[in-house]
Amino acid sequence: MTYLDPGDPQHFATRLRSAFADRYGRAPAVVGRAPGRVNLIGEHTDYNRGLVLPVALPHATYAAAAPRADGRVRVGSRQQDDEWEGTIATAGPGGPQGWAAYAAGVLWSLTEAGFDLPGMDLLVDGSVPLGAGLSSSAALECSVAVAALAVAGVTLDDDTRARVVQACIRAEGEVAGAPTGGMDQAVAMLAEDGSALLIDFDTDESRPVPLPLPALTLLVTDTRVQHELTDGGYGERRADCEAAAAELRLPSLRAASLEQVERIRDDRVRRRARHVVTETARVQPVADALVAGDREELARLLALSHASMRDDFEISCEELDAAVAVAIESGAVGARMTGGGFGGSSVAVVPDERVEAVMRAIDTEFALRGFTAPAHLRAEPSAGAGLVG
Repeated sequence: MTYLDPGDPQHFATRLRSAFADRYGRAPAVVGRAPGRVNLIGEHTDYNRGLVLPVALPHATYAAAAPRADGRVRVGSRQQDDEWEGTIATAGPGGPQGWAAYAAGVLWSLTEAGFDLPGMDLLVDGSVPLGAGLSSSAALECSVAVAALAVAGVTLDDDTRARVVQACIRAEGEVAGAPTGGMDQAVAMLAEDGSALLIDFDTDESRPVPLPLPALTLLVTDTRVQHELTDGGYGERRADCEAAAAELRLPSLRAASLEQVERIRDDRVRRRARHVVTETARVQPVADALVAGDREELARLLALSHASMRDDFEISCEELDAAVAVAIESGAVGARMTGGGFGGSSVAVVPDERVEAVMRAIDTEFALRGFTAPAHLRAEPSAGAGLVG
C-alpha cells in the first residue's frame, strides 16, 4: 500500500534551502508554499461561471527564491532535470516550455499585472503528486508567486492574493497553454485551515465552508493514470460548453436551465451542457450535506456527479470507475472522480474505521485487473499559500 505523506513544511523548507545553496552558491531569501487541492464537487463548472467546492491539501509545492542584480531569471526544480534561464520579459507566451512555463510564466504575468519584480533565482520542490488531478500546476504557480512577491517586498494582503489568482490563471492559459477556469489558483491562494472553499464564478465571490467531518476522512486515491491539461481533451470539453452557450444565446451555461439544455441539437454538446448544469446544481447541496453530516444525501449526490462525468462529460476511465466502485463497496459513504479527468484521482468520504480497508480493497482490485498500483492520501482541509519560516 502506497500512502503519500505531505511532509512537514519546515522540513521541506530546510531541505529546499540546502538544495538552493548547493545549486546557486548562496542562501535563498524566502521560501513560499502553496497547496494542491482536491475538488469535492463542481467539475468543469468554473469556466462555465458555475459553483465549485475544493479543499486545499496539506500536500504542497515550495519555491525558494533570491534576488539577482543582473535582471536574469533561473528556474530549477528538484523533481526535474532541466532548468530554464532567461529574463522576465522572455518568460511570456512563446518562451519557456513544459513545467517551466508554469513557473517562469508567473513572473511575466505578475509584471503584466503591475508588480515590479527583480531578476531572481528560483528552485522548487513539493509533495503534490504530478499528473494526479490534484492541481500540482496551480500549486507551482502560486508558490512561485508568493516567493517572487516576497523577494520584491510586496505584502501578501487580501487584495494582493486576489491579483495573484488572476496572474496565475493568465500564466497557465497564455504561457503554459492550459485553458483552465481558475478554481485551482483561487483555492491555493484563498483557502482557510479546516474549511472547503465555496466559489461562485458568476459573482467572483467565495466563502469558507467549515468541515468538521466528525469520524469521517476525505480519502484521495491517485490512480497513477497521468493526464495533461494541455493534451486537448480539456480544451475540447471547454469548446463544447462554449458552443452550447452560444446555441442557447446565453453568456454562459450558468444561465441555462436543464429544459433549455435538452433542446440542444447535437447529442455530444447537449450531454456536455447537461453535466455542467446538473453539476452546478449539486454543489451547494453537497456543502450543506457535509456541514449537516447527512451521509445519505452526500452519497446520492456524489454518485450522480460521478455518473455525469463518466457518461455525459466522458472524462472518467476504467481505473477511476474501479476506485469509486470499490471504495463504496468497501464502506465509503460516497465517492467520485475528481479533477479535470482523463486519469488522475478519485475522492471518497470514508468512516475513519474503514479507511485502511478501503485502501486495501482498491489496491487489491487494481492488482487483479492489471492496473498500475495506486497511491492514497488523506485530504485534511488546509490553509492557502504563504511563506514558510
